[in-house]
Order: sequence, then structure tokens, then C-alpha cells
Amino acid sequence: MPVPIGITVGLDQDESRYLSPRAYAEAVSRAGGLPLLLPPLPPGEVPAVLRLVRGIVLSGGNDLDPVYFGEECLPLTRRIEPERDAFELALARLALHRRVPLLGICRGMQVLNVAAGGSLYQDLSLGIPNPLKHFQEAPRWYASHWVELLPGSRLARIMGGVTRLKTNSFHHQAVRQVAPGFKAVAWTSDGVVEAIEAEGEAFALGVQFHPETMIYKEPLFLRLFVALVQAAGGIEP
Repeated sequence: MPVPIGITVGLDQDESRYLSPRAYAEAVSRAGGLPLLLPPLPPGEVPAVLRLVRGIVLSGGNDLDPVYFGEECLPLTRRIEPERDAFELALARLALHRRVPLLGICRGMQVLNVAAGGSLYQDLSLGIPNPLKHFQEAPRWYASHWVELLPGSRLARIMGGVTRLKTNSFHHQAVRQVAPGFKAVAWTSDGVVEAIEAEGEAFALGVQFHPETMIYKEPLFLRLFVALVQAAGGIEP
């Protein structure tokens, strides 16, 4: 029986339609899970949502409102989705409390970090001297920069023990202060945090890149989704 995995979705520009790239659902399905799309519901619905799923993918999307990490919007912050922010932060917090396995991707890693008490750079230019090109102008499957992994980390173990990966990149915000109870486990050469994970045994992992769009060219990245599905099914990744 496939393990039900919730995948958060965004809203279109006029907030009349839900948006979710099919790559997320396809990756979860290929990993043995049953993908269930989670629209931005009122935060009070989060306990009901967690009765339906056994793992969660916090997907990519627009910027997170800086109010959630104690700042006002600066000119470089782009579009925010208030309903999505409120829902996903509540979802991540309760999932962490209940030890529901979580995989955050791009924006999703940032949501995970802020939900647990961390902060972000509203734009890379505000805290990273001489940053690499982190919003590539290349196909989404194309790997555009190298990422160094912390040896022995959960992420490194999931990826087969490798300590260096070439990944894609589609972001202009980044983790600033890593949340309490989490640690940074991957970086680019300019110092940008590319992955975080919970300390201890709970499966809560965030990656700044987009593995779901790379799995057909580089199957190694499917391991992230397999690990999530295994953790949600009670198997130690």
C-alpha cells in the first residue's frame, strides 16, 4: 500500500487557481508514495491534514513574508502569498512537533527553517559577498553549481555517502540563521547554506535545490524522495 505523502501547492497570480509542478507528484510516486496535493487551507485545518498524510513535501514557490522572521519587506523581496505562508508554517510546526517526516525543497527549506525559529536573507546580495549565480538560466534538470555535503550527515548518507554534488539552483533568498535544533549540512563555494537537517533521529530535511526536476537525468536525486517515503512508512532511511 503506497504511503500517503502530502505536497504543498501555491496559487496563481490572481489567486484563482492552485499551482503545482507535476514533477513533485511524479517523484513521490516513483519513490513508492501516494502523492496528495495540499492547498493553502486555514491553519486550523492542519491537524485534520496530518491525519491524512504520513509525510510532507514542502514545495518550492514564491518568497516567504519576512514578518515571520522579524523583518519588514525590503525592496528586493518579491511576491508573497499570505495564505500559503500561514498554512505551511503551521503545517511545518505541527509536523515537527508530531515527528511527521518532512522534506523541504527550495522555498520549502526556507519555510522549514523559519517554522523552527531560524531566519533568511531576503536577498542573497544582502549577506553573501560575491555570490554565485543562484537563479540559473538553464533547463530545470541542468546542474549548474557544486554543493559540498557534511560527511556523515543524514543527507550525505541518503545520497550514498557522497560529499559533493552538482545541483540546479532557482532562488534569490537563503537561510541566514539556522533554526535551533537544526544544523547546516551543505554549502556552495560562496557560503550559501544548501541543506539543513534536524539534529537527532527525526526526519526533517531541507534542500535549497530542486531534486524533483533532476531525477530523470540523474536518478541519484530520487533517493531524497525514497528516504522520505521510507521514513513516513516507519523505515529508517
